[in-house]
Amino acid sequence: MLPYLIVLISFAATWITLRKWIQKAPEIGLLGFDMNKSGRPKVAEMGGVCVIFGFVLSMLIYIGLMTFCLHNPDYVAILGVLCTILSMCIIGMMDDLLGWKKGLRQWQKPIFTLFAALPMMVINAGQSTMNLPIIGVVDWGILFPLLIVPLGIVGASNSYNMVAGYNGLEAGMGIIMLSALGYYAFLTNEKSAMILAICMVGALVAFLYFNWYPARVFPGDTMTYPVGALIACVAILGNMEKIAVAIFLPYAFDFIIQAAGGFRKEAFARVNEDGSLEKPYKGIYHLTHLAIAVLKRMKQNVYERDVVLLLCGLELAVVGLSFLTCL
Repeated sequence: MLPYLIVLISFAATWITLRKWIQKAPEIGLLGFDMNKSGRPKVAEMGGVCVIFGFVLSMLIYIGLMTFCLHNPDYVAILGVLCTILSMCIIGMMDDLLGWKKGLRQWQKPIFTLFAALPMMVINAGQSTMNLPIIGVVDWGILFPLLIVPLGIVGASNSYNMVAGYNGLEAGMGIIMLSALGYYAFLTNEKSAMILAICMVGALVAFLYFNWYPARVFPGDTMTYPVGALIACVAILGNMEKIAVAIFLPYAFDFIIQAAGGFRKEAFARVNEDGSLEKPYKGIYHLTHLAIAVLKRMKQNVYERDVVLLLCGLELAVVGLSFLTCL
């Protein structure tokens, strides 16, 4: 019963604050261009602040209830995760407030996000043994908190931030990935990992309602960095690194094709007068470009929702295959 209550609190807190945020953001100039629509309308930015607020509030209520009502106060790991998430949120806010293309440089982002991984490193979160394909069980020892944990958090936060820019894409992918990890944590009785995952799912579902096409609010790096980091943290706490790597395969592929363009090509499409989308370049430099190219072979006009649904469907398929091979 308690997990359901906490998820409901996360959803409600995010929903209520987002409604107010969407009204107030234009008054202080927190607006971004909706690049995949004709005329590029302006939309409220940095809605991720509300997502992180709802998530953190629900987790603190959960800790309070477990401490004072159920007398189980051992939550060092959860507090470590919250420190990492809040640090990532601050980094994302810095990038958002400095402005698109004017914020943190590409090489600076991994450095800043590395500092956000420190809370998980100093508490020595997770288990140092990992079951790797082909190799088998490996005990990383002290290298786990000093190398594997920061690499996982930095890699997940930055790669999750790269597949973005389409209404509903970031939230939709996050819901799928965290739901999968939360379910696996439930099966393996990793309670802390499960609670963290499903609480963020609750916040993301509330956000998706306002971010779905046509979006009334954008997440910004304020949301993408923390959510990506949380996926890594949940995997570390629940000893689910193998599944986490598998469900990040689409992001790894996106990194490879972005590297072909020197990380200078934009994910946004070229918009026709009727609102349909075209590839912005001759080549394919983002996962979104590939989605448009694939859909173009299936139908004449491709729209933003089509791209998002295809990529979310791809992630669902990857999650399904991951469970078949990893469980």
